Amino acid sequence: MKFLDEAKIQLQSGKGGPGCVAFHREKNLEFGGPNGGNGGKGGDIYFQAVNTLNTLIDFRYQQYYKAENGDNGAGRNKTGSGGDDLIIRVPVGTEILDIEKDTILADLTEEGQVLKFLKGGDGGFGNAHYKSSTNQAPRKFTPGWPAQEMSVWLRLKLIADVGLVGLPNAGKSTFLASSSNAKPKIADYPFTTLHPNLGVVKVGDMDFVMADIPGLIEGAHEGHGLGDRFLGHVERTNALLHVIDCTQDDLEGAYKTIRHELKEYGCGLETKREIIVLNKSDALGEELAQDQAEMLEKAIGKKVNIISAVSGANVKDILFQLARIVYEEKYGIDEEDGAFDPT
Repeated sequence: MKFLDEAKIQLQSGKGGPGCVAFHREKNLEFGGPNGGNGGKGGDIYFQAVNTLNTLIDFRYQQYYKAENGDNGAGRNKTGSGGDDLIIRVPVGTEILDIEKDTILADLTEEGQVLKFLKGGDGGFGNAHYKSSTNQAPRKFTPGWPAQEMSVWLRLKLIADVGLVGLPNAGKSTFLASSSNAKPKIADYPFTTLHPNLGVVKVGDMDFVMADIPGLIEGAHEGHGLGDRFLGHVERTNALLHVIDCTQDDLEGAYKTIRHELKEYGCGLETKREIIVLNKSDALGEELAQDQAEMLEKAIGKKVNIISAVSGANVKDILFQLARIVYEEKYGIDEEDGAFDPT
């Protein structure tokens, strides 16, 4: 199924049905009283978050959604039937934004979450409603209340525990494939990954979800490259795994480019807990890879791990570190408590 993380749709709730003007008619009864019923209420529009969807592709082929109108009132005090509500099912993690994309109107982050978004119009009153001691035969009625209409943007932000970030061709997809059940496209050229991929990682008795997004380049937060529109998919993560290709010339520059893009994008990405890994150690050899790691550690003042996603070297250790962070962040446990044991 093709991945789509943004879609524009138009919504309209149901109109209320008009009231009815009618009078009671019966043999030998010349002047029957008013018995026009009220109109029915228009249908509401709801959004429901479901975990059986992971893309907004369906909204590319249908952009207009309308709830059912209420029926007219009728004689004999019959109230019109209410219009059926419309439930729009979206993936968990979907945001609803205004047409300008400036305001988040709703955020559906939990499975089964239901939101009434547009209210259907109330039905109008029939003439029976206006009968009084001073007006025994009213001919007044009211039309139903109008529907609510709105155009909105849907934006999907995947729900994952760990996000993979790095420059193109750093080996993120290979790491995801070697450590989870995901099967992303892998090739030896930049921008192999064109859309986010999710994989479930099992570490001991604990499972967590990892997201791989297209590689970032300088200026990504301003719309350059492919990764800019996908940074939102790692907003909800507990940790970031920063993957760097140890065979490239400027390791410090590669690290600082990604950190700058995370900071400029905002939304707290730059403050998330981070594990840094030098990937493709099998291409350099253990001794040279260690020299590269020490050089980068000295330049940035942070711990740097060495792995090979292809051979699996040190991958398990990194997964245990990530699992510990996810556990601590989810359950509010201090990282020095030592309460987590995934084995």
